[in-house]
Amino acid sequence: MSQHEEDLAFDPAEFDGRARLFPLPNLVLFPHVIQPLRVFEPRYVDLLHDALAGDKLITMALLARGWESDYEGRPPVEPVACLGRVLTWQAQPKGQFNLLLIGLRRVRIATELPPERKFREAEVEVLEDHFAPDGAKDRPCLQRKLLDAYEAMLPCVEDSEELFNQVAAKNISLGALTDVISYALDLNVCEKQVLLAELDVDRRARRLLDHLHAAREHARPTLSGAFPPGFSAN
Repeated sequence: MSQHEEDLAFDPAEFDGRARLFPLPNLVLFPHVIQPLRVFEPRYVDLLHDALAGDKLITMALLARGWESDYEGRPPVEPVACLGRVLTWQAQPKGQFNLLLIGLRRVRIATELPPERKFREAEVEVLEDHFAPDGAKDRPCLQRKLLDAYEAMLPCVEDSEELFNQVAAKNISLGALTDVISYALDLNVCEKQVLLAELDVDRRARRLLDHLHAAREHARPTLSGAFPPGFSAN
């Protein structure tokens, strides 16, 4: 088993369904990718300490529209989020932390728990990718089209060789491929949330193809400017 496979290892049977929520207005995490985070708000520093003392799991959720009026409170979040695991962390001046979080699984937020701590918690359901049986024969072709369209966009990305090697791996599933590309695409967070919430892998892949084809027709870059991305502030 490779190091990346070990990092992604997750047994839903060993997960009790209680999730620490880290909601942000400008970030959508996907399974199979690593997100740098800078943590400085006291409630999220407490969340990090709690995670490091336990299972190292943190669930990244996107704040729903209208969050601005209640950011310091408990504004609504989108129902589908991404469960991640802290890979590494480093203390910074003034009580801040830099960390790397790897996305593990999609989860659906079922019930938010009473505010017993500074940070938010919820009961969540682990979600699985769906592969429709009638799409099996077309799936290899769909994966090839998606990879070709994505490869055509890589000159727009600095240090893109590592990223291409990751998505071009022979054993990567279509689901994992869509997640890596969804994360790397320079889309607004609302569209990224749509991709995260789409459990049907074939539909997710076709939606990505539409984005990539539209970008080529309009001759504009669609990928984030560097890989891996810089640290994202909470």
